[in-house]
Amino acid sequence: MPGLTEFMEQNLAILIADLSGYTALTETHGPAIAADMIEQFMAIVENSLAGDSKLHQRVGDEVMIVSASADQLVKTATTLIHNCSKEHYFLQLHGGLHYGKVLNRNDHYFGSPVNLTSRIANKANKGTFWCSAEFVNKLSDISAYTFSSKGNHSFKNLSEETGIFELMIENVNSFHIDPVCRMLIHKRERAIRHPYEQNVFFCSPACLGIYSGIKVVHGIA
Repeated sequence: MPGLTEFMEQNLAILIADLSGYTALTETHGPAIAADMIEQFMAIVENSLAGDSKLHQRVGDEVMIVSASADQLVKTATTLIHNCSKEHYFLQLHGGLHYGKVLNRNDHYFGSPVNLTSRIANKANKGTFWCSAEFVNKLSDISAYTFSSKGNHSFKNLSEETGIFELMIENVNSFHIDPVCRMLIHKRERAIRHPYEQNVFFCSPACLGIYSGIKVVHGIA
């Protein structure tokens, strides 16, 4: 029947991720820098896709990546967080991965798995990807990855708790984080060092000024 494939249910691996600290960066450095960050993020995403993984949509600083294979999507996830974490003056990611049956209508996905993935992503700590038990169980070789149980979590409009695991990603580059705009700082020699607090670095004199001003207002300085 013509158009039937536009209304099919299918099993899908879903990754939803966004940039931790994007609002702080926008408020500190303005919309032009924020727009540049999104362009850089989209290039990193495109260079991180594994197998049949594809970028389905972007809304603001949030991306939704899908694949028919949990194996390919977990490869995408690990590559993506590695590629983001090695960028100087970038931001950390956090996100969620889930697997379930969704409705594909005119290349838009509908169903509770999409909503659950989003809620898992919202709970994930900065710099981490959290996965549902359903996603982990769909991997062909779980031993190829390391997962840390985060216990069972309750999510809005779901009657049963969901088992959640953190995908442990090794060899992520070490870095400092600007405490104001949340940018990653790899090259300390190019950053602004706090005059007396150890291991506190800033991307610019402006962020140092904001940080010092906040401390004065709160009586910390």
